Amino acid sequence: MTTAATAIRVLIADDQIMVRQGFTVLLNAEPGIEVVGQAVDGHDAIARTTELAPDVVLMDIRMPGLDGIEATRRITAPPDAAVKVLVLTTFDLDEYVYEALRAGASGFLLKDASADELAQAVRVVAAGDALLAPGITKRLIAEFSRMTGARRTPPRGRAAGLTERETEVLSLIAQGLSNAEIAERLVVAEQTVKTHVGRILVKLGLRDRTQAAVFAFETGLVRPTGY
Repeated sequence: MTTAATAIRVLIADDQIMVRQGFTVLLNAEPGIEVVGQAVDGHDAIARTTELAPDVVLMDIRMPGLDGIEATRRITAPPDAAVKVLVLTTFDLDEYVYEALRAGASGFLLKDASADELAQAVRVVAAGDALLAPGITKRLIAEFSRMTGARRTPPRGRAAGLTERETEVLSLIAQGLSNAEIAERLVVAEQTVKTHVGRILVKLGLRDRTQAAVFAFETGLVRPTGY
């Protein structure tokens, strides 16, 4: 049985009190999840994260003062940062979502998500996985292409250290495939895929699968053509 000591600790950052209180009630009713605090804006989210050391921060994007994007960037910036950020948005194609993912968010969730979807999202992100469904990932890639184009091209040298198989796995991650789906596609054991994913993240200095997907697009490894 999950105890308070092992529960996933959640901080909710949103400038709307009804959203904060509603999510608090929903999450505290879930086994293995505990809301340890609330924040009213980006500055407050940073301070409360430092104070409470949550496992997951539910972060609204549009807040007065310091917005959720910059707050996410500052919270996830330290190399040893263990906290995960799950971005809250009203629209699944909110333009700010893309910047939030670049800033270090591990995924995003619509504010009208059900209690089950909310709890599952927290668990997925806390476990270190990315909360990006295949369909959403493809749309993100297409949108990254439209928004960045020639505006921003990270050094390709970072990908040079990957093996051919690791590069293949990275491409499939960016296409939204799960470890099980990648294993089936490559005809290997799922544990083998997990090993490849771990090595990819270490070699590229990335935090999670979401950042890997962003990296794969921005280095040109995956393109929206054909989606």
